[in-house]
Amino acid sequence: MLEPINDLAEIEPPVVWRSLGDDPRFVVRLPFIREKRYLVFRLSVEEGTMEPQLYVNFGLGFKERQSFNPRSSRRHAILIDVGGIGTVRSIRLDPNNRPGDFTCHADAFRSRAEAEAVAEAWCQGTPGAVRSKFGRLSRLIFSGLPFGFGKTNKLAQHLEEIYQLAAIETAELSFEPSQTPFLSLVVPVYNAPDRYLDELLRSFRRQMAGTVELILSDDASPSSTTQAWLDKTAAFEDVIVVRNPVNRGIAETTNSGIAAASGEWIALLDHDDAIAPSALALIRATIERNPGVEFLYTDEVVTDGRLTPTSLMAKPAYDPVLLSGVNYINHFSVYRAERLRAIGGLRPGFEGSQDYDLLLRYLADLTDNQVIHLPYPAYWWRRDGRTYSRQNMGPSTDSARRAMKEAYGRRGDDVEIVPALTDTLHKVEFLRLRDALPKLSVIIPNKNGLPLIQRCLSDLMEKTDYPDFEVLIIDNGTTDPAVLSLYDQMTKRHDNISVDIEPAKFNFSRAVNQGIAKAKGEHFLLLNNDISVIDPSWMKEMVACLAYEKAGIVGAKLLYPNDKIQHAGVIAGFGGLAGHWYLNRSANFPGPMNRLHVRSSMSCVTGAAMLISGDCHAQIGAFDEENFPVAYNDVDYCLRAYRAGWRVIWTPFACLHHHESATRGSEKSPENKVRFEREKDNLRRLHRTTHFVDPASSPLHSRDRSNPELQKLDHLPQARHWLPKH
Repeated sequence: MLEPINDLAEIEPPVVWRSLGDDPRFVVRLPFIREKRYLVFRLSVEEGTMEPQLYVNFGLGFKERQSFNPRSSRRHAILIDVGGIGTVRSIRLDPNNRPGDFTCHADAFRSRAEAEAVAEAWCQGTPGAVRSKFGRLSRLIFSGLPFGFGKTNKLAQHLEEIYQLAAIETAELSFEPSQTPFLSLVVPVYNAPDRYLDELLRSFRRQMAGTVELILSDDASPSSTTQAWLDKTAAFEDVIVVRNPVNRGIAETTNSGIAAASGEWIALLDHDDAIAPSALALIRATIERNPGVEFLYTDEVVTDGRLTPTSLMAKPAYDPVLLSGVNYINHFSVYRAERLRAIGGLRPGFEGSQDYDLLLRYLADLTDNQVIHLPYPAYWWRRDGRTYSRQNMGPSTDSARRAMKEAYGRRGDDVEIVPALTDTLHKVEFLRLRDALPKLSVIIPNKNGLPLIQRCLSDLMEKTDYPDFEVLIIDNGTTDPAVLSLYDQMTKRHDNISVDIEPAKFNFSRAVNQGIAKAKGEHFLLLNNDISVIDPSWMKEMVACLAYEKAGIVGAKLLYPNDKIQHAGVIAGFGGLAGHWYLNRSANFPGPMNRLHVRSSMSCVTGAAMLISGDCHAQIGAFDEENFPVAYNDVDYCLRAYRAGWRVIWTPFACLHHHESATRGSEKSPENKVRFEREKDNLRRLHRTTHFVDPASSPLHSRDRSNPELQKLDHLPQARHWLPKH
């Protein structure tokens, strides 16, 4: 039954109530196990309209972000599925926001059909009566959507758990109200369907982040429905409607919204998307905890036209190399208003990629520690094929490449932007390298293994088009006459090949150090003897990646002989140590956000084909011969470089075959097992990999397998920069 808790008087029981103030409310308390899972509230007034609001308590009290606002009407039927068992403790109904008389009934039913029949009968014959139906509340509240997930899927269930954590962790946050908004959400609008706008507005009204404003900038929509919706919404105190007199396109319309914004921070949203629960509270808390930040971005959920989740864009920490190939940042981007206005906002002429162009200009002069990633799915991105960029993919791609070329031009780099492995993504070609390629020293540890070293040397000399390199073979005791004969032939035929034979126990780190000590090149390319060449330009591509700012190490894409992926980057922390991701996927597997089709930063790459810049080596020093003679020496070196601020880059455009560890010998011998365990202990001790969360991966993903999956969390992950805090 209804339990009034303030400012209510029952004047004609059990039908008519009188509100004595402007905040009447009822509470329905629910048992843990419910025989009747469907509730129906029936409300009406004789004069005027009602604006009811529904709150749900999951054990932490009633929160604004866990509430719903059916639209205004004089007659309402609200049907709610509270579930047969669950975490919903109670429901609060605020029937109106003003004093007056009204009717209010509350009934419970076992069947949905019975509940729907009562709701329909109540509204029948009353023009404009509102029927509101809310699905299972435990899914509904945390989905960030007004009507729940619809058809349940695994991703939806996982998101539900994340949003429940967010509700708990933000429950104690409080933000002081202020005269000016903390954040302005700017949304360009053009002929948007009512349903889309309703969902966006509801998702905004459920947020709790102090003073925030929603700015709807209309691009002279000819739709009378859109105009009527904007007229109604303009009455809300925290919503500003900007009317543009003529249609000017998305860039200028967004800029009109930016001009009207009064927040210290500005976020740009689309009119057909939605904000996830607790998003604004988490964004504000993150910015307040990181006072030096100039830009923040979050993860996002990709949905279908009905806002049912289809995929999750779980992003890496800020990576300008990845951004040069794909706009992985996208939504939810939060800009400092002063800086956003200083660069002129969005630019017309980049339709379909105007947000990409804005990001490239805004981020151009920022350091890594001024950009922060909040690994929280804060944005619901509706992708139903009707957006401009998807319908005009060619022009949008051209706009992106013009923006990219200009961005590098402003930094003094003459570049061309060409297609990546996905045609609509991008590869930067640094033109200054075409006639100024540096000398490389290729260092190959070897012992015996005639077929491997013979093919490796042959591929270097005959299938590689790099103009200036030397090859240093560091041999720890070959006894095979055929290999010794090969050495003799190759050194006589090619004056850029040398061999250093010194019988010793195999120690990869020592071999690398010996090779670098003898090297005459500007940079050092470590190469296993079991590598074979696929594309002649692979070496040029690895050198090209050193043109990125602070690039110190470059790794190649390696395939097994059966053309399955062997190396697409190494993730520190996998299995508590480090490991390859996406092992044995097909050669053209795009990876999340198509990131395996473009260059990207990693914390580590494999030493089987690793280019080290001379400047990086001068600072980082030698490979660790004592702690990592055979295994994890490449991981150790990369992590040392990463912590010193060098960028480690992986590229799919340098692709090689790798016959992995074909000559090293079995790791199953007792001696090798002991050595391997010791090296694993050293990695955990020196780099704390047991708890390391790689900036290239997502803390939402598991770290126990090569193909990561979403993992169950016991707390929300912290916001992060690319580089570690010192």
